[in-house]
Amino acid sequence: MLGDDLLWFTTLAELERVGAAADRLHIAQPTLSRMLARLERRLGVELFDRHGKRIELNDFGRIYYEHARRAQSELDAAAQAVADRTDPAKGVVRLSFLHSFGRWLVPQLIGGFRRGSARISFTLWQGAFDAVIDQIVDGTADLAIVSPRPSAAGLGWHKLLDQPLVLAVPAEHRLAARRHIRIADLADAEFITMPTGFGMRRILEELCAAANIRPRIAFESTDLVTVAGLVAAGLGVAVLPLEDPIPATGALSGLVTVPLADAGAVRDVGLIWSATVPPSDAVRRFRDFTEDWARRRGGIQMPRR
Repeated sequence: MLGDDLLWFTTLAELERVGAAADRLHIAQPTLSRMLARLERRLGVELFDRHGKRIELNDFGRIYYEHARRAQSELDAAAQAVADRTDPAKGVVRLSFLHSFGRWLVPQLIGGFRRGSARISFTLWQGAFDAVIDQIVDGTADLAIVSPRPSAAGLGWHKLLDQPLVLAVPAEHRLAARRHIRIADLADAEFITMPTGFGMRRILEELCAAANIRPRIAFESTDLVTVAGLVAAGLGVAVLPLEDPIPATGALSGLVTVPLADAGAVRDVGLIWSATVPPSDAVRRFRDFTEDWARRRGGIQMPRR
């Protein structure tokens, strides 16, 4: 199963509808059904459970799908390696990142890099912390920008910057006039934060565990701008990175930020990659650029305002 076979099977596995997969692949539905039947006969098992017009991957299908995805990733890497050898100035970097870095850090890095390497292109994907890590592990992304540093084995890392953390509170909140605050003072607070699986949720839980408190979660959102907006509306407090989505002065009406005095109240932001996969020339060049970019910032510590 190579090339086109991988494409039709993974497309069918992801859509789980023969008609929809056939439309996307621009082939006739009976042709796709025959291709699936031939594959299942060759393997000696059914890969999908049939439910009328809908199909669903079974245990055999899920195993085959995971291997097919990895095989496709290897073929893509091989094609990229050939392209790099043919023309080192060209290439593609598959970059994944957390949602919050899409509005400032990713554009900064790619913009600066493309001024000297305009022929290298990027495929971008953004998602939650856990999903981004999975993309590096399974080979569907070359590099990722994450925070905090992952604990998973087999990942390379270099730090890009540190973001001090602040407590965001409504302007009329009793803590709004404080010069600084500790997480231990917030045992009775209602927090607005991101869902489990997101980097800022992990950071909040680690800070609370160090302060020996359990956070009371009032609302969850997958977007930090929404979190800040809910705070401004008086619905709770939130731990946010200083510059994202708001500066320390507060870009949202009705919201005030108070510096956190806790040790470790910093979000370390870095670039990760698989330590077991040799990088393409394009990936290596972008990775080297980000290291130089971090060094040029001088100490990679964002100033407190």
